Amino acid sequence: MTHTVHPYAHRLGILRDWKSRWFSADPKKYREFIKCDTFIREYLQKRLRGFYVSDVEIERGEKRLKIIVKTSRPGLIIGRSGEGAVKLKNDIVKIISKHLPQDNSEIKLDIEEIKSPESNAAVVSQMVAEALEKRMTFRRVLKQTLEKVMANRDVLGARIAISGRLGGAEMSRKEQIKKGRIPLQTFRADIDFAREKAYLPYGVIGIKVWIYKGDIFSNSQKK
Repeated sequence: MTHTVHPYAHRLGILRDWKSRWFSADPKKYREFIKCDTFIREYLQKRLRGFYVSDVEIERGEKRLKIIVKTSRPGLIIGRSGEGAVKLKNDIVKIISKHLPQDNSEIKLDIEEIKSPESNAAVVSQMVAEALEKRMTFRRVLKQTLEKVMANRDVLGARIAISGRLGGAEMSRKEQIKKGRIPLQTFRADIDFAREKAYLPYGVIGIKVWIYKGDIFSNSQKK
């Protein structure tokens, strides 16, 4: 029987790295750090909705905490003369001081730009959610988004699936559109995957996006 696995977790340690990179020898601290990381991620996900954020990575050192936010709209987050980034950092400091009062780590916030947003699954899923929330018809949204994704020369295959009360129907159903190939079981296949939700008046619509960008044979060579 087949087992459905998360395409990111499936490749951890092979093609992908962990999104939280730190080590704690003390079990009590480990528990507190994970809890704090979860609160930071939840806050950023809520606060930066609509800013096309693909990843939030957290690195912890002995005296330093680094938060890397990857987005295709860095200018909107940073704001005029860096005001937005300063306010965001202050809010993160408040969350950390609330959950880790003894932690005196220096906090650094890095905002990185995604060079090719159309080949990033998280950004594409947010684009679909945004279009559905604007009441565009779901078939047109799927078709137009897939065309945008496939127009990118790095992309070899893509699939977008949406499920819920599509078009306000009484009964929920699933629709999907696919182009190219997506080898989910091949470890060296560079597959980007993301989930998103579109909040509509008649219910929530779930969105899943898979994007295949070729096979990686080594760190320097991509085929």
